Amino acid sequence: MPSSALAATAVAAVLALTATACGPEEDNAGGTPSASAGQSDGKVTIPDDLKNRLKEHGIDPDKWRDGEWKNWDKDKWLREAKDFVNPIIEDLWDPDRMRDADKPPENPVDNDISGDDGVTDPTPAPVRAAGVATPYNDNAPESGKLLFDGPKGSMVCSATVVKDPANPGKSNMVWTAGHCVHAGKEGGWYRNIAFVPAYNNDGLSLAELETAPKEKIAPYGLWWGQWAQTSEQWIEQGAATGGQGAPYDFAVLHVTPEKGAGGKSLEETVGSALPVEFNAPAVPQIAEMTATGYPAAPPYDGQQMLQCKDKPGRLSVFKEQPTMYRIGCTMTGGSSGGGWVAAGQDGKPALVSNTSIGPVTAGWLAGPRLGKEAEGIYRAVSEKYAGR
Repeated sequence: MPSSALAATAVAAVLALTATACGPEEDNAGGTPSASAGQSDGKVTIPDDLKNRLKEHGIDPDKWRDGEWKNWDKDKWLREAKDFVNPIIEDLWDPDRMRDADKPPENPVDNDISGDDGVTDPTPAPVRAAGVATPYNDNAPESGKLLFDGPKGSMVCSATVVKDPANPGKSNMVWTAGHCVHAGKEGGWYRNIAFVPAYNNDGLSLAELETAPKEKIAPYGLWWGQWAQTSEQWIEQGAATGGQGAPYDFAVLHVTPEKGAGGKSLEETVGSALPVEFNAPAVPQIAEMTATGYPAAPPYDGQQMLQCKDKPGRLSVFKEQPTMYRIGCTMTGGSSGGGWVAAGQDGKPALVSNTSIGPVTAGWLAGPRLGKEAEGIYRAVSEKYAGR
């Protein structure tokens, strides 16, 4: 097994900017700053230390707000572990843009992906994804949708609120897939990353959402990623297709509310957070895993929360890398990053994996086993915000 290599992000810029947006086909990140705390004469006041960190990356906050974030030139696309920046652009994710973001990052593999004898079980039978009962927050309060921008437009994944060891009961940590925050070996960090807990909480149809207020789409607000870490293995090996880097395809975000949450943490706001199990029982001992997400690729439209329950099997993508979990499931792209829940060592529900890869035919999903690399990232993010 490769030695542990953590992606320690050293720069995480968060500032409030105001913008308007028209949707994925005609994005317009222009606008004028709104007057609020930390501003004078109606202009955004940026702390000196934040200014300096942005300048280190050649980022002008005003130009970023006015659309510079859409510059995906290789020289402008920050990719190193220490380079994560995600300035808040207030109101960028308006109801139209949230609803229309339905392009999942690519990560398909062949349906008959080969494995090593003894560690890859037979391909599981497809399990039809079932809708989560509404309101979602009553039945899967930790789950939500992840929104972000890439070179091809607005994109979507799924994510899960997890407990923060350094801030018991007050977590602002979110678990997702590495490929939902970073493009891997051919790219860098995605931009405008925001988590929407209980997205479309009442399970409204796409047609109903077209006239629904923002409170229906994002009942607990938007929470912007102010810090992100993924594995060095994903950054160095991850690819859009073929499963490269998949056994290390996990990430942790620390988030902050776009417009304040009355002083409450994300965990307090949604009412729950899952513990993360880094030493889950062996596959034969796990009776069932439940994968949750917002599949967006056909036949789904990304607006409803779905789940698959199945007894996991094993999948070895590459001989020299850890074996992954695999379950039967018809969820498609967009469900990536969604949490997999099973009974932990104490018998209570815990997050044990996240959706990473699946075939184009959408018959199964695979997720990484969470070991020392995943635990190191998780604890580093927790410690970074200890006591805050």
